[in-house]
Amino acid sequence: MSLAIVVFDIDGVVRDVGGSYRRAIADTVEEFTSGAYRPAMEDIDRLKTEGIWNNDWEASRELIYRYGETQGESRSQKSVNYDQLVAFFQSRYRGSDPQNFNGYIASEPLLLQPSYLEQLSAEEVRWGFFSGATRGSAEYVLIERLGLKNPVLIAMEDAPGKPDPTGLFAAVEQLEQGQENSATPVIYAGDTVADMQTVREASALQPQRLWLGVGILPPHVQQEPERALAYREILTAAGAKIVLGNIQELTPHKIQELRLM
Repeated sequence: MSLAIVVFDIDGVVRDVGGSYRRAIADTVEEFTSGAYRPAMEDIDRLKTEGIWNNDWEASRELIYRYGETQGESRSQKSVNYDQLVAFFQSRYRGSDPQNFNGYIASEPLLLQPSYLEQLSAEEVRWGFFSGATRGSAEYVLIERLGLKNPVLIAMEDAPGKPDPTGLFAAVEQLEQGQENSATPVIYAGDTVADMQTVREASALQPQRLWLGVGILPPHVQQEPERALAYREILTAAGAKIVLGNIQELTPHKIQELRLM
């Protein structure tokens, strides 16, 4: 039996998206409010803590609507063309070349190294990825930048958005390769409330297995101790068993400790 199955979120866990996805959200909101409002990182975090804005295109539109409401505009009055919004967002995040990404995505700092995943494999830990990112974006970081070969990946196109656990179940099924063993615990590591709520939903639907949520503090909240503490408390309240500063702290030894907690 495997020590555990670990499924990773990607954004904020595998790569730092503070200067990419979140920058693209701010750019998009600013563009569609004609320069009147550019959300700060704290504004985006506040929205994300609601647990239902895992899709950054929808999050951008919601921030636009909410700004309009502060200006006395109802949602019915504020017309936002979603296709145009997505196209603008992608032009910032992916860039101008759809074949060779040259936007913000190209400069995302990596938060783990392939050697960490090799360590997990050596200790009988199976691992894969479940992310709300598009498949193209996810594969870019996993395959092009980390050099992984055919990683198990459930992306935006493959499952409903979090906190629906369908994508998490699909990742686990692929990792078990048709040999389900409900005695093997599953850890899902993510940096948002929606990630932790996904684990809760999985546990409710499949209570025969141990499901553990591991919260990861995204780099942008670690710059100020008070923000880091507040974010840690939010993830814990959402269901995180533990909260770590970097995913590579989730060592095989730490996984064994989690199983016994």
